[in-house]
Amino acid sequence: MRTSYRDIKVEILSRIRNNTWPLGTNLPGEIELAKEFGCARATMNRAMRDLVDDGILERKRKAGTKVKQSPVRRAQFSIAIVREEVEQAGGVYSYSLIEREVIPAPSWLRERIKVAKNAPTLHIRCMHYAGKKPYQFEDRWVNLDVVPAAQDFDFEDVGPNEWLLQQVPFTTGELVFSAYNASEEIARFLKTPVDSALFSIERTTWLDDKSVTYAQLYFARDHKMTSYI
Repeated sequence: MRTSYRDIKVEILSRIRNNTWPLGTNLPGEIELAKEFGCARATMNRAMRDLVDDGILERKRKAGTKVKQSPVRRAQFSIAIVREEVEQAGGVYSYSLIEREVIPAPSWLRERIKVAKNAPTLHIRCMHYAGKKPYQFEDRWVNLDVVPAAQDFDFEDVGPNEWLLQQVPFTTGELVFSAYNASEEIARFLKTPVDSALFSIERTTWLDDKSVTYAQLYFARDHKMTSYI
């Protein structure tokens, strides 16, 4: 049986936990470890890169790889389809398109997602509901240079959240969490008092070095988010 990079990660983590490789230990080189585990060097490299990304190992040029003195476990977030999120919580999902327009990217957005002046973008504002209650207000911009098919999709019955996740890959993303005092418009859509504190997320996704979409999401009061480490 071939040794997978996941098997290697499990074994390395085991050696760290049982102090075979205590915190701060310099690990053997990839060639030596690949020989020990009976795998290709590329497989070993992927396992090591994943553990660096997970905050367990650190790499420095010419200094090799070692166990971090203070390993950091990263919270894991997935981009959920809002419909599934509502239904899994026992609610009845519905969706409403508020506005859809194709316009050149405004200056603030060009800086945010690194697109050229006059780059075509699709701007969509919509609402998601759980039963009769507002669940999320979505204000989204789609880079049409990267997702040209979005220009011909009407988004009348399917929201951009669900359509994009099913149609367009992304390689990296950024999430910014914040508290937001509801404006008159947001308060009206989410049926909450003006200036009430709401949970908000700014989300940007990228396909390699090109932006896919930027979204500002506002959630109804008492919304909770769960992450795992």
